[in-house]
Amino acid sequence: MDAALSPCAAHGALNCAQCATAAKPRRAAYPMTHKQKRMLVRIGVALVILVTGMLLPLEGWPEMAVFLAGYAVIGWDILWRAVRNIARGQVFDENFLMAVATIGAMALGDGAEGMAVMLFYQVGEWFQSYAVARSRRSIASLMNIRPDHANLQQPDGTLLQVDPGEVAAGSLIIIKPGERVPLDGTVREGASMLDTKALTGESAPRDVAAGGEVISGCINLSGVLVVEVSRPYGESTVARILDLVENSGNKKAKTENFITRFARWYTPAVCAAAVIIAVIPPLVTGQPFGDWIYRALTFLVISCPCALVISVPLSFFGGIGGASRRGVLVKGGNYLEALAKAETVVFDKTGTLTEGRFAVTEIAPRGMDDESFLRLAAHAESYSTHPIARSVVTAFGHPIDPAAITDAGEVAGHGVAATIDGRRVLAGNARMLRENAITFEAQTLPGTIVYLAVDGQWAGHLLVEDVLKPDAKTAVTRLHQLGVKQTVMLTGDTDAVGRKVAAEVGLDAVQTQLLPHQKVERVEALLEAPNRTGSLVFVGDGVNDAPALARADVGVAMGGLGSDAAIEAADVVIMTDEPAKLADVVQTGRKTMRIVMQNIVFALGVKAVVLVLGALGLADMWGAVFADVGVSVLAILNAMRAMR
Repeated sequence: MDAALSPCAAHGALNCAQCATAAKPRRAAYPMTHKQKRMLVRIGVALVILVTGMLLPLEGWPEMAVFLAGYAVIGWDILWRAVRNIARGQVFDENFLMAVATIGAMALGDGAEGMAVMLFYQVGEWFQSYAVARSRRSIASLMNIRPDHANLQQPDGTLLQVDPGEVAAGSLIIIKPGERVPLDGTVREGASMLDTKALTGESAPRDVAAGGEVISGCINLSGVLVVEVSRPYGESTVARILDLVENSGNKKAKTENFITRFARWYTPAVCAAAVIIAVIPPLVTGQPFGDWIYRALTFLVISCPCALVISVPLSFFGGIGGASRRGVLVKGGNYLEALAKAETVVFDKTGTLTEGRFAVTEIAPRGMDDESFLRLAAHAESYSTHPIARSVVTAFGHPIDPAAITDAGEVAGHGVAATIDGRRVLAGNARMLRENAITFEAQTLPGTIVYLAVDGQWAGHLLVEDVLKPDAKTAVTRLHQLGVKQTVMLTGDTDAVGRKVAAEVGLDAVQTQLLPHQKVERVEALLEAPNRTGSLVFVGDGVNDAPALARADVGVAMGGLGSDAAIEAADVVIMTDEPAKLADVVQTGRKTMRIVMQNIVFALGVKAVVLVLGALGLADMWGAVFADVGVSVLAILNAMRAMR
């Protein structure tokens, strides 16, 4: 057999995607683009020319010719962009500042310094390009989930490879091992493992079989799956995620907007200051114009706002990428900034702090053992499709024997009656037992109580509850540790259930039995609370949570099982359905804001000092290079930490 088609020993599948991935040679984590490589060559050539010109015993025009040649190699694109922007009315930008400063320095006979400034400016630009590309590739590799095609099953059984956008809901598609799931749907035939890392950040594969749900963007690792499409591509999980990521840059944080406005006024102001430095002092003191023009040119190089204009947006972009790597999608830098200021966090209960599915949490038989009691309850409840009944069958954990069940029937609003192995069994609520004149002890436990009667005698009860998510308590504990002042739960559930859940996870407050509009009213009351300085975060997953999600400062939706309406209304989507990820993204937001503020203070502080020194003639072009390029490179490297 051909080696390429031999079955995988570990997973038993042809062309196993897991093993194929492992066998691929490791590539460089962040390879340079062709453009970056070309620039690196230009930098190298210009550096050789600069060193040669400084070492050769040349003077006058021969020396200037060498530096002009190097300047042409490294700076022609900056000059061209400056001219093009001036023609478009965009005069005051960094290209203009660099062009004026370097041409002016060379005109004054400082060829080495003029070329050096342009060279090191391009070094800074290269670092910026590499950092931005690395950040974009980081997110692109994580979000590389757009499916190439779908294998549409034709009525005659043949397969037609089509664009996912052409497949209608209700169609059958075939997903082979190694292929990406192109559309959301339900498995009709087959079983496999799915790699969900690109969507959830979780490395462990998920098992799926007939009847299970699959979401687009995952990778099929082993078996062939026949899937019935549940929604068209435009409404699929992968389409929504790609839209969120692609549009995240459109919503800038307040700090980003401030930097944009700052640069718009800052650059013309420093140009005017440079003109004043070049003209006024020599007119007043009678000193040579050349010295003061040199100071003005140095002043222009120092004042270039590259460090701020580049590093601040890059920090937010990196923070969004870092959150995405953990399975949390943030729709914009403004929401990351608001999360960093989280003061009040409001949770929905069902599907947010709890699993949104029922499970048997207590078995209390009378006159028989647990196994026999649960067998009778499960066989009776197997007749019903109600979620409570399904949870009892699941708790039994053994196959149901249909031959043991006779004369079964469901009593609406009460429960199920059936004959099991010749014994008459009633499984239902208290009303069912009262109407059948059965004496029992009423229970007051939080949750849903299923009473069981056998042959007219009370046989015990089961407690069925919505299961708490494993990390719900951890989520609340970590939020408190991060300094969140208040954690609240708003739920439509009963008071007893709501208070029990709130006590178990450690919430500060709980309000129960709320309708959707009442949740919004409670959120608005919290928003208007006196002395509130931070932001309010609402976390929910259902359609009824969408209004509250939209009203909060930051709406966070559970994306794995959450409703479409909640995901659309939310500003942040947790793809793993883990509430503890909220603490992760709050931490990411705070780290991002720390990096942003570090860059702002560092860049403005260094520039202010060197600007004063330059105006006084105590800093030359080399000092200007550090104040511009050096600060930019350091700020960019610092901004890249936000991706981790």
